[in-house]
Amino acid sequence: MTTNQTTTASSDVSRPEVAEMIVEGETPIMIRPPGTDDGWGIYELIKACPPLDVNSAYAYLLLATQFRDRCAVATLSDGEIVGFVSGYVKTNAPDTFFLWQVAVGEKARGTGLARKLVETVLKREHQADVRHLETTITPDNEASWGLFKRLAQRWQAPLNSREYFSEEQLGGEHDPENLVRIGPFDPNQI
Repeated sequence: MTTNQTTTASSDVSRPEVAEMIVEGETPIMIRPPGTDDGWGIYELIKACPPLDVNSAYAYLLLATQFRDRCAVATLSDGEIVGFVSGYVKTNAPDTFFLWQVAVGEKARGTGLARKLVETVLKREHQADVRHLETTITPDNEASWGLFKRLAQRWQAPLNSREYFSEEQLGGEHDPENLVRIGPFDPNQI
């Protein structure tokens, strides 16, 4: 009987050969698919990155295992998670990747890690048909707006946005969310 490996063992997370990409710098950062042992670290990272919405630790564990091919984590050599991106290909638009969350911890800010996380996921072979990137962003989230504007410019693709969820639809306790769309883009530009 054979089994498919769906996790990355804790002892392997800091090995450079496990990484899809290594971000060089004072402290190298390795980008790789998440695994079972990453759920709690992702949860802790998101909690440390306001204004991101914090989901349950269970949700991050599911993303790290059930949706690992559409997510990526960035770790320091000691295994500390300093970056995370999650998303999915839309079932009703298979050429569109919907980015759910991207987070970069304090130790990795200013390295271009958010862009590198997104591009690492989009460069994966099973994403070959993706030509559009979507997300939702609150009007005041300057970091996310900046990331999407830089991606659109880098990929030489149009960026469009419109209100998607109103404050009322979100229960009156959350700012409205704009649907932001980049594309079409040429995957060779990534």
